[in-house]
Amino acid sequence: MVPGVSTLKAVIAHDADGWRLDRALAHALPTLSRERLKVLIASGQVTRGDSDIVRDPAAKALGGQSFLVDVPLPTPAHNEPQAIALTVAYEDDHLIVVDKPAGLVVHPAAGNLDGTLVNALLHHCAGNLSGIGGVARPGIVHRIDKGTSGLIVAAKTDRAHEGLAKQFAAHSIERRYKAIVAGLPNPTSGAVDAPLARSPHDRKKMAVVRADRGKRAVTHYRLIQPLRQAAMVECRLETGRTHQVRVHMASIGHPLLGDPVYGRAGTTHRPVLKQLGFARQALHAARLGFVHPVSSETLTFDSELPGDMQELFRALVV
Repeated sequence: MVPGVSTLKAVIAHDADGWRLDRALAHALPTLSRERLKVLIASGQVTRGDSDIVRDPAAKALGGQSFLVDVPLPTPAHNEPQAIALTVAYEDDHLIVVDKPAGLVVHPAAGNLDGTLVNALLHHCAGNLSGIGGVARPGIVHRIDKGTSGLIVAAKTDRAHEGLAKQFAAHSIERRYKAIVAGLPNPTSGAVDAPLARSPHDRKKMAVVRADRGKRAVTHYRLIQPLRQAAMVECRLETGRTHQVRVHMASIGHPLLGDPVYGRAGTTHRPVLKQLGFARQALHAARLGFVHPVSSETLTFDSELPGDMQELFRALVV
């Protein structure tokens, strides 16, 4: 074990035979992005077998080959622990489930260098977070948007991080959202199966694209209750793409109320949103379920609708 380095073992899947090495390793190690792996390969951090260093990300991988990937552990200099109040739904030595309020950014990035969930977790967990996410994202396995409230899991150990990441990659994590959308969906239940990618017109937005241009994305929805020219719906994610629920519901003509990017309030809802001061997408991560990556126990957590969405719901009840 090299000090300051976490070493991950990867075995190339047989269906990845002939792929570029960076792509094959990303498939085997879902905790690491392909771009991160490119950098690690080029810097000599990837070894084939026990001693053969590989430096070409485009080298062809062979099914069944074993690799060791050295990942430098995050340095604490970039993120400072901050005493930000957290609502903890569950916590043990390996992971923590937090009920995130709307407005809290998950990890530091341009424009939000502190005051994030990562800063809060570093304080709450006394720095004991998985290093796989790198300097900026220790412990972060998945994200929910700043303007979305609800349940999110973070990893304290690399073992937990790897186990959770594999479940996310296999789409076996249970994720159910509650949303208030414009209009009444017809049919009242169904699935949106539409690939997503960065919008060619605005890189800050996601868009439905052709299958060969994006990643498959599937959202199952069902009506919970009709409202005044609106509806409360439950959205179950089969996949987990950036802005998935927001883009998919907008694509079928039912954007989330309050969504500053993908929605536009009509004459019925604009005065209600203004009166309530509701300026975020009406979206809440209400259920999170997964198999504990260490104990193998099935865990399911539910979160009540936050106060601002309850107010909006009551204001729109027919």
